[in-house]
Amino acid sequence: MVDEQNFPYATPVNYVWHKGAVYFHGMGSGKKESILLQKPSVCFTIFYEYGTVVDPVPCHADTAYRSVIIFGEADKVMDAEESSLVLQKLLDKYTPHYYKHQLSGSLIEKYRSTHDGKAVSVFKIEPYELSAKENIASNSELFNKEALL
Repeated sequence: MVDEQNFPYATPVNYVWHKGAVYFHGMGSGKKESILLQKPSVCFTIFYEYGTVVDPVPCHADTAYRSVIIFGEADKVMDAEESSLVLQKLLDKYTPHYYKHQLSGSLIEKYRSTHDGKAVSVFKIEPYELSAKENIASNSELFNKEALL
């Protein structure tokens, strides 16, 4: 995404993949919110690093990873039931079994942040283009600093 001066802007977010789309949330105000409402085109990257692949030749050292780049439009979710479902999926992903009660649409409609007094925002990115790349290595190929101790 780019801001009003066309400078690139990126920010890390907690996300969940649900029904073929990426969902994330944030405060109902701030730079991310204002940019997405004006210019919703985004590039969303997910990266997982397995470790460093060692080689006797330093220039041949590498990284074992998987990555995905998703291009799409970040649309604000206006439906309280869809928002509560996605926020529950985020809770289940990042804090599994911690909360005893499921989120409801009415809670989402009534909740206001102590930071800005606004409701939480949920955004949905339906990919129109997706690119994936990986470099997989076996555990025996990965650097193990404990083996050096």
